Amino acid sequence: MSKIKIAELFYSIQGEGRYMGVPSVFLRTFGCNFKCAGFGMPRGETSHEATDIAATHTMITPFTKYEDLPLVSTGCDSYASWHPDFKDLSPMLTSEAITDRIMEILPQDYWVDEHLVITGGEPLLGWQRAYPDLLNNTKMRDLKEITFETNGTQKLTPEFKAYLAKWNSVVGREITFSVSAKLPASGEKWEEAICPEIVCEYEQVGTAYLKFVVATEQDIKDAECAAGAFRHAGFTGHVYLMPVGGVESVYTLNAKNVALAAMKRGWRYSDRLQVPLFKNEWGT
Repeated sequence: MSKIKIAELFYSIQGEGRYMGVPSVFLRTFGCNFKCAGFGMPRGETSHEATDIAATHTMITPFTKYEDLPLVSTGCDSYASWHPDFKDLSPMLTSEAITDRIMEILPQDYWVDEHLVITGGEPLLGWQRAYPDLLNNTKMRDLKEITFETNGTQKLTPEFKAYLAKWNSVVGREITFSVSAKLPASGEKWEEAICPEIVCEYEQVGTAYLKFVVATEQDIKDAECAAGAFRHAGFTGHVYLMPVGGVESVYTLNAKNVALAAMKRGWRYSDRLQVPLFKNEWGT
């Protein structure tokens, strides 16, 4: 039986992108190939908030659960899902244990119109081999919609690609790749973060869209350049702009400007409903 290291597993509404407002089960896997320490920082600088919290966790007072972890205003707002100092908070669970927990948190003990969001970290980094066992569980048979929230840098293995194509061929089912491609503002390198050919491959087995997190005019220019690279490679999906900000004070500063920038370019605007509704608390 397959196992997956789970950072969080909770029921909420989707706050971003194509399925914004849809009741969803979020399966957050542990591990990522990026740190995104540049978010919310002056260009070229990186945040130390996650590192400072990790030092508290390992040397002073250990946190015992995700819900007790501090939120951050800079860097990656889901830092505990990849930072190695927090791996003790993420258990390795069997597919059976995961589906049992999903049945416990669904309102009616079975899938109706709820959506499964597999997120991270980076959910396509190392767990592709485990997902078929999870999705083949009898408790998942009525699931109709899956979104992989990915940074768009991980190729699908041939085996998993074939599995997804078969799963998605059933009438009424749909697979979506919400691709949050990392711009330079994230602190990641362009040549490592912008991978058009990989994202175009996602479109072969499902629907894919791009979601760029922006705060400044330079970020928006970077998004235009990145979108052009994806289009040149053959990408056909929608492009979203989303304001930076894991805490409300930062988020509200630029939400309107980002919406106007999206309108000007004929792109879509994505809110971050988890920020105004739930203050972006863990488990929301």
